Amino acid sequence: MTKKFLSLLSLSIVFLASCNQDNHEDITIDSSKTSALSAERINTSIDESISIKNTFDWSHVDDHFLWSAIKRGNNIATIGFGTSKNDYDRSKSPDNQKIEQEILNIIQHYEGKLLDKIVISSDKFLNLVDVIIEKQETVIALRKSQYIRYFEPSDYKYFQNNASYRASNADGSSNTTNSSGSSGCGYESEVLNTADFTTVLPNAKAPWTFYKHNIPAAWSFSSGAGVTIGVVDTGISPSQSLFGSSFNNGFSTGRTVYKYGTYVDSIWPWSTTTDGPNDLCGHGTSMASVAAAPRNANGMPVGVAYNANLITYRAASNVVLDGYHEQNGVKNAFVALGNNAAVKIISMSMGHIFSVGKIEDGVKYAYNKGKLIFCAGGTSTSFTNFVGVIFPASMAEAVAVTGVKENTSNVKCDVCHSGGKIDFTIQMQRATSGNTVPVNSYYNAQTDYVGGSSIATATTAGIAALVWAKNPTWTRAQVLTKMKQSSTYYPTRNANYGHGNINALLAVQ
Repeated sequence: MTKKFLSLLSLSIVFLASCNQDNHEDITIDSSKTSALSAERINTSIDESISIKNTFDWSHVDDHFLWSAIKRGNNIATIGFGTSKNDYDRSKSPDNQKIEQEILNIIQHYEGKLLDKIVISSDKFLNLVDVIIEKQETVIALRKSQYIRYFEPSDYKYFQNNASYRASNADGSSNTTNSSGSSGCGYESEVLNTADFTTVLPNAKAPWTFYKHNIPAAWSFSSGAGVTIGVVDTGISPSQSLFGSSFNNGFSTGRTVYKYGTYVDSIWPWSTTTDGPNDLCGHGTSMASVAAAPRNANGMPVGVAYNANLITYRAASNVVLDGYHEQNGVKNAFVALGNNAAVKIISMSMGHIFSVGKIEDGVKYAYNKGKLIFCAGGTSTSFTNFVGVIFPASMAEAVAVTGVKENTSNVKCDVCHSGGKIDFTIQMQRATSGNTVPVNSYYNAQTDYVGGSSIATATTAGIAALVWAKNPTWTRAQVLTKMKQSSTYYPTRNANYGHGNINALLAVQ
């Protein structure tokens, strides 16, 4: 027995030594790849991939390209680890600490630093860690590990870099203004055209688009009562009483609103102090408005599910998820909503033009908790109009929504994206005037028009709340099936517009 034990021990030592030697092998960098690629070169390659393949994935680039993007992103990287592609949930991954430590050992060896100089954050719920990596040798060594699910730059700002080099090419000067800084944001207000709403009891404005989807007729059967919608966006305006003192009155009683913040407004990746739940953009307030604004006597636009409960997260500063804290905030919001048993529906009208590993993990985590997730299919900007359905709407776990023009189900709005992964459409652009959807503005007692796939997504989430409230014992799959059966193209999907426009009345009958 002793000889057998010693023999096994010897084999174990040899095996461990072999593994250690493999992980810590000497790595030589080709002299032509010692300098990082420019941001322009990186972005151009990303654009080419999306144009040709309709997607971009960091796992498909070479070591030098990945290292270059990490360098151009303040040396911050995210490593998703596990024993398989779907091994993202720590609670279901018994070896997560052991695997994480093995990965950190590799980084320590090649970086030559202590862990407190390497680890930014180790996620409590997901198998991922954010780290500082400076050396290309570290990137090469890590990508040889069998436990890497994904390995991505965490703070590579595609949109900011795009704006910078485009501005430089245009006038010879450098402009580092973040192009996403005002993306989707605005505190504007506009008086509504009387043709764009109908006054309903007790004195609320029902937007024109609601009638195109038979939402007011559906209110005879359901108001969304008892269902909780989670909105992941830029927060709620502190200046809008309809989501404060006037949220729970009129025809909208017996419900609750909670506001949280997961976005950290800091240049320092180590900072974990959020800037609170308040909307500093305006976009989140608009989305909450169309999904669940109260139906009362204030004379303001009503939401689709006017009696649903609402939980909002300020998860990012604007709709373009371009950077470490933006992406971290969204991931954390999805995890929090996933862990909230009261939440049935999640609506997010933000995104990126390609996949972000940590957000993908967060969406999968929430989906695995039974949440019905709606995401915006995409709204064009000046240099992303070549993109089809954006991320995370492109995920299988998400229901992708886009906007179409009035009286159509297959003519996208002027700024909306379409594609094979779209599931539903909402009419949100008027045929003659071009006006979009009336919403409550950032400031109290003011209104505005908002459109794009963003408003279409929040509208669809509201319809889902009506269906679930009418059928409280149903599963997510049953709710989604009923919505499909109540849409334009059921049972055969349209190639670019999915199931088409939803008839809310049919969906609740």
